[in-house]
Amino acid sequence: MNDQTAVLGLIDIASNSRGWGFLRYILGTTPFKNSPGLQFCKVLGSGFNGGFSTKPSLTKQGFFCVFDSADNAARFGESSSILKAYQDHAHEFFLASVQAYSSRGSWSRFSMSCANPNPPVNGPIASLTRASIRPSKASQFWAKAKPAEDAITLAAGKILTAGVGEAPYLRQATFTIWDNAQSLEQYAQQGAHLSAIKAAYGQDYFSESMFTRFRVIKAQGIWQGKHVQIS
Repeated sequence: MNDQTAVLGLIDIASNSRGWGFLRYILGTTPFKNSPGLQFCKVLGSGFNGGFSTKPSLTKQGFFCVFDSADNAARFGESSSILKAYQDHAHEFFLASVQAYSSRGSWSRFSMSCANPNPPVNGPIASLTRASIRPSKASQFWAKAKPAEDAITLAAGKILTAGVGEAPYLRQATFTIWDNAQSLEQYAQQGAHLSAIKAAYGQDYFSESMFTRFRVIKAQGIWQGKHVQIS
């Protein structure tokens, strides 16, 4: 049975732990290496105020890990030493466990598996959009990105949004949680976001991209001052 499960963490490093937080970028995925069942891992930075921005945040960061089973993902959430360390050094901490039901593309040549291709009838869903932006297309991409981010702040049904990435300007990702699939579709298929997607594909902005939608198994914590609890 395929029950591949991803775990995404969002952290706002406490003011007295900024040195520890900066060290996360130097160590990269090394602290995660011995996690049982780990298939894929990225340590991520975030945009200013946790948004999708060319200006990086000095404190907000995250990680995205994929495990071969729900059991191993749960074990990571319950007993991982690196997870405990993040919590100990955090002003805000948010953690989500999700399972893909739709995915296309890849991230550093890794592709998500989908055990059940049908979206949940009711309840929250999550979306991860990541891309490696061609340097020659970066200015056009960012011109489209800002209006799309402004639109998502007003979108109905949005529970959480975070702008993250592997590197400023060129390797970016957006993670969002929505009340249901209909809320995401309403945002994605109109206005500034639709214009940005059409431009990205029509003008070949990306050298690699991955677009994935997930069932939310569990999500809890605080991000950008908002408390989230889904179980």
